[in-house]
Order: sequence, then structure tokens, then C-alpha cells
Amino acid sequence: MAKKGILNKKSLDFLERYLNNASPTGYEWEGQKIWMDYLKPYVDTFITDTYGTAVGVINPEAPYKVVIEGHSDEISWYVNYITDNGLIYVIRNGGSDHQIAPSKWVDIHTKKGIVKGIFGWPAIHTRKPGKEEAPTLENIFIDIGAKDKEEVEKMGVHVGCVITYPDTFQVLNENKFVCRAIDNRAGGFMIAEVARLLHENKVKLPFGLYITNSVQEEIGLRGAEMITHTIKPNVAIVTDVCHDTTTPMIDQKSQGKTELGKGPVISYAPAVQNKLRERIIETAEAQKIPFQRMASSRFTGTDTDAFAYSNGGVASALISLPLRYMHTTVEMVHREDVENVIKLIYETLLQIKSGESFSYFE
Repeated sequence: MAKKGILNKKSLDFLERYLNNASPTGYEWEGQKIWMDYLKPYVDTFITDTYGTAVGVINPEAPYKVVIEGHSDEISWYVNYITDNGLIYVIRNGGSDHQIAPSKWVDIHTKKGIVKGIFGWPAIHTRKPGKEEAPTLENIFIDIGAKDKEEVEKMGVHVGCVITYPDTFQVLNENKFVCRAIDNRAGGFMIAEVARLLHENKVKLPFGLYITNSVQEEIGLRGAEMITHTIKPNVAIVTDVCHDTTTPMIDQKSQGKTELGKGPVISYAPAVQNKLRERIIETAEAQKIPFQRMASSRFTGTDTDAFAYSNGGVASALISLPLRYMHTTVEMVHREDVENVIKLIYETLLQIKSGESFSYFE
């Protein structure tokens, strides 16, 4: 397989379209349709569930099952309260960052369509130096240009409407991908690219491959928890993002050191099955794929935990994509890291044999 330039124009067009689409937690289905449409030529069939997780399957009749997985949802807000003078207060849907909200545009999703709004903030002239309030969940608010609560409701906005940011995909300095929701639609993109490469290289896998795009990760790994009971996999390789810790105000002694452009990040954690992780590392070394290491204390905080601790225990591992500015609208990743995560998952699949238990006692 070629070692460079595996992302083609069709791939990048898909990535841009997929990232630009809003898929807030609990409302992922339109993004899932885009993902499934791209994946359709490369798989034999699909599985979907009640809450919207989508799975492309290769060799669905095979008894031994391997999952490669990312999650499809993005952080967002809910309308929580509408004031008499037409301003809107919010609560989180996932880990949305209140500090980045002031002066951001938003899309409020209603049955009538998108209603535009802005997170307002008092002008600097009106604030008292030395006594300024920082943005908090209690004081940020959305203004949609309505004169009162009645006008807000006539526009179709009500308590429970979900709110996303409209920021779109950009390429910075030729090799940095920047957008909201790279966490973790980059994962869905990368596993789809693995399926494309398997198809284009006419690889015949000795097991069933379940390319899984889970929902509701941002509120507690819920989609992965549900779909693992449907698939009942033998092996799961999960991909998500992790922090680039080289930017200001991050303590590397507590967060570790991982960096854009230095390759996929392989995790050490109780949920990570050691023999599977070593298989991934051996593959990276044999294929000369650069990689980094990361240690987690109790859990990975990713869908790896959901797969590992289900169905009596599933051999699971995590390959992460280094990312700057997580849970902002300018999340940033390096193109070469994206390509190397794809290569590492692809090459690892070629090293897995049907029936392997990854048991420590064999």
C-alpha cells in the first residue's frame, strides 16, 4: 500500500461535507446518512439501531467479528429558558465550553428550520475594570433579534431546541484541518477510509469487519454501550481524538506529551487489552508508521471503555488522533496524523487472524 497521499479529492470532499453538517448528540442521523452514503460502495450491508448508530459490515456471515469504531456526535447546547424580553439561556448537551461562547454565531434547530442567533456579551465600556465577570453557564445568553418571548416562540424556538455552532471546515497552512466537531467525526472519516482502502486493494479479510459510527459518546459512551450488545464483537479498535499538549497553559507533567504531526497516539489503560495494543505497536514499527504513547489512570474516557467492559470482556484498544483546542470551534489536526491513523488501523487489520482470543493464558 502506498505510504503517502492516501487521501484523495473524493475523500476530502466527503470530510468537508461530513464536518460541516450538524450532528449534535441525540440528533446524529443526517450526518449518519452522509457517512453511510460514502461508505456504501465499500461494505456488504449496514446495521442501524434505534438511537442512530450506523455500522457498515464486510463479511457479515463470518462468526469472528472485529470492530473499528469512531463516534458521530458533536457537543451542543439546549434552549433551557426564554426571558420575557426574548433572550435565551442554555444548558449543555455534552461538554460545551461556556468560555468560548460570547460573540459566537449559533444555529438553533427548529421544526421550521434553522434560526440564527448570537451569544451576546456586555460591551467592554460597560464593565468595571478589575471586577469583570468571566463567562459562565449562568450568564451567557443567546439573542435572536426578537423583541419578546412571544416573538421567539413564533419563530419556532422553544425549550428543548438544540443549538450548534455553524463554523465550517478550513485548511490552515496546507496541512492542518480546522473545524468544529473534528472530535470525533474525524474518527468516522478515518474508519470509512480504511474500508475504502480495503476495497480498492481487494483485501479479503478472514473475519467480519464492523465499521461502527456510534452516537452519544459525548454524554457517556451511550451509543457504543448499545451497539456492542448487538454486534457482540471479539475485538474492537477504537479511534478518537486526544489533546496536543504542546500549546500554552497545559501541564505536560499531568497531561503527558502528545503533539500534532508526530503520529497516532497509542493508549495504555486498564481497558486497553495489552496483547492487542502490542500487536498495534508491532505493526506500527514494522510498517514504519510514527506513533506516540499515552497513559490513562483509570479509564480512557472514550468508547474503548464501553466495548472493553461488555459481553464478558472484549479485547479492545485505542488509537487516538492528536488535536488542538478540543471542544472549541477551531479544533485542529494534522493531515499526516490523519493519514497515519488510517494506515495503522488498516495494517493492523491485516495482522489479525480469525479466532484469535488475545488471551494472556495462551
